Amino acid sequence: MPIFKNIVHKEQTQILVWQITETLEELKNGIELTEASNLRLKSTNSEIHQKGYLSVRHLLKILGYSDSDLFYTPDGKPHLKDGKRISVTHSFDFAAIIVSDFAVGIDIERQRDKIIKIAPKFVGKEIEFIDKKKEVEMLTVLWGAKESLFKIHPDGGLLFKEHLPIEPFQLSDGKTKGWIIKDKYYESFCIYFEIIEGYTLVYAVN
Repeated sequence: MPIFKNIVHKEQTQILVWQITETLEELKNGIELTEASNLRLKSTNSEIHQKGYLSVRHLLKILGYSDSDLFYTPDGKPHLKDGKRISVTHSFDFAAIIVSDFAVGIDIERQRDKIIKIAPKFVGKEIEFIDKKKEVEMLTVLWGAKESLFKIHPDGGLLFKEHLPIEPFQLSDGKTKGWIIKDKYYESFCIYFEIIEGYTLVYAVN
């Protein structure tokens, strides 16, 4: 299908969300991939990941970019040749991108009970404000917020539990604040989130 959601955040930042309902062959239509991207697509065994990869390219096309405008640095982070900041994400039935003049990160996750089991790996002091009645939903926001911040940090080596604290929030807030605190790097970001079709979309904006 075409765009599921289009969010314009303060003019300099745009978020596009794609709901993946197409077959793999349908997603290949209308998209021209570089040789490197073709090789990467073919090396991916999961059809779900292949669909997500192609859906991101459709979102780029909507914003006037081609696959050749996107490149990856050795740390795996995507960049646009025109200097705009970009972050991409996909999970099962959804893909999303954020493009901005500023540092940004984005994540979309399906809400699943298994996040409770892995919570001790990424939840620090935030455990104090997690509502047990809405544990899956709040933990998914928390994970998405930290994943978005992780994508922003230029040097890697971050520990979700220690270096990416998130301020208290309620699901009805739709926003909170997060920090990247590591060595000499100390910076705050606005975190926005919403639940769509059983998924949680989170993005961080400088």
